[in-house]
Amino acid sequence: MTGFHAGISLGSTAPGTARQARGQVDTMTVLTARPSPTTPTTPITEASDYPPARLSIKPPGSRPGLLDGAWWPRSRDLTRELPGLTDLLDPLCGRVTRVTVNPTHWPVVPRKVPVNGHVVKVGWYGKEQDPHQLLVLSYRVGRWDLLIIPPETDAAAAGRLMATACDPRTLRTGSALIADELDRHPAAPAEADPPGRTQAEAWEAEGGAVAAPVGATGGGR
Repeated sequence: MTGFHAGISLGSTAPGTARQARGQVDTMTVLTARPSPTTPTTPITEASDYPPARLSIKPPGSRPGLLDGAWWPRSRDLTRELPGLTDLLDPLCGRVTRVTVNPTHWPVVPRKVPVNGHVVKVGWYGKEQDPHQLLVLSYRVGRWDLLIIPPETDAAAAGRLMATACDPRTLRTGSALIADELDRHPAAPAEADPPGRTQAEAWEAEGGAVAAPVGATGGGR
């Protein structure tokens, strides 16, 4: 069971929402796996086989920006990560019908991913889409652009990135926000892969699959 938290602050926040109306708000909506005992929750059925999503979105009433929120997946496996994400997004924006990614950071881009009660189509774009952004299409909201926070990011950095992505004053792309974070808070050497370990070996060790050629993975434009 998951719930959404309203008014939880991560870092310095001045959040907002998904391209609907102008105006500023002082809170950020954060969606997590564990409901807060002091805030109302919206029950969402979740498949236990999938990890809960870590997501922050701009609440209704904010002025639009380049981003509508941030998503912090636990892996680079879209088949495993998307069900948890849609569990949280479906009740908020209507049923998610399609997502698109840049395949740069996703070893495999499936054409479709089964989620609770329906199937989400997955497409990919090369230079047309920021490699650190997820495009979400749904029945009710239409379109959301989410910053993708790399899975290996530590909690403090993820909190800062979520807050910045939800700040209505932010007019930067996902890649620009990631670059800014790395410049200001360089990753510790201990987070790097051991010497001699290839990217494919690291991914397989985490339970993933070796990347297929881009032309064979999705082409689902």
